[in-house]
Amino acid sequence: MTKWFFCGIVSFMDKKTILVTGGAGFLGSHLCKTLLEHGNRVICMDNFFTGRERNIAPLKDYRDFEVLVHDVTLPYSFYVDEIFNLACPASPPHYQRDPISTYKTSVLGAINALELADKWNAKVFQASTSEVYGDALVHPQTEDYWGNVNPHGIRSCYDEGKRGAETLFFDYHREHGTRIKVVRIFNTYGPNMNPEDGRVVSNFIMQALNGEDITIYGDGSQTRSFCYCDDLIRGWLLLMNSGDEITGPVNMGNPGEFTMLELAEKVLKLTGSKSKLVYRPLPGDDPKQRRPDITLAGKLFGWKPEIDLEEGLKRTIEYFKQR
Repeated sequence: MTKWFFCGIVSFMDKKTILVTGGAGFLGSHLCKTLLEHGNRVICMDNFFTGRERNIAPLKDYRDFEVLVHDVTLPYSFYVDEIFNLACPASPPHYQRDPISTYKTSVLGAINALELADKWNAKVFQASTSEVYGDALVHPQTEDYWGNVNPHGIRSCYDEGKRGAETLFFDYHREHGTRIKVVRIFNTYGPNMNPEDGRVVSNFIMQALNGEDITIYGDGSQTRSFCYCDDLIRGWLLLMNSGDEITGPVNMGNPGEFTMLELAEKVLKLTGSKSKLVYRPLPGDDPKQRRPDITLAGKLFGWKPEIDLEEGLKRTIEYFKQR
């Protein structure tokens, strides 16, 4: 295990030591910042396959922040109070670049996080995904829906890897009493997104800002729901701090549903871009509809998103402009 940098040594008697795997990624970096602001000691683990140093560079001034360069598919061992297991490429171009590695990251990464949690009786959080529902046959998606997933398509390394990780989490919980929290994340966006990650929000914004054609896959009628990152992180902490009897899985996302055409029009309006829309064939196994039912999160710990799409897009566009 290689240590990238370690920022100070203090007494941790009154602090929680929290491991965030994938901590240099888009959502991981926001989580690390929030946990540090709440007075915790944070260990950010990342192999920088898709995570970026620039995302966590502002955190290096925190004395209680440590970064370990390590692949989660390999074992590791040190004391922790809590684990947030986020490590895995999340955008199709990235997880399809090395599908075997993606699957290993989900499954072996889950095993290693669960083994460490068992050792110290730590709470362990699994960042699952709405992709476990596949090309859903029910709408909106509720947590009791088992999904409609192609087990051997180009997206399967991610979809089935995350389904396998959920299986492991609940088997450890049943067999060992492991203290688990499982969240199913729907489309999320905001600052620290990689402009080249291939996700629709970053694609549309970068194309609009650069005056390039905006690429619509299919006819643009497929839908997604977009949650701003701050809302999601707030929900994660509410779930993590809930009682041990609340394990999940719990959906988290913004139930506002938009077509790709509607999203493109909002981005064009907010950027003032004159970019034109161009159409390309829909990728294989691309879900046609995606919208979370978040009733359970509201019932269990009072969570719902507060930032609407237009406000979130304004903040995200400003971030990309500043870059």
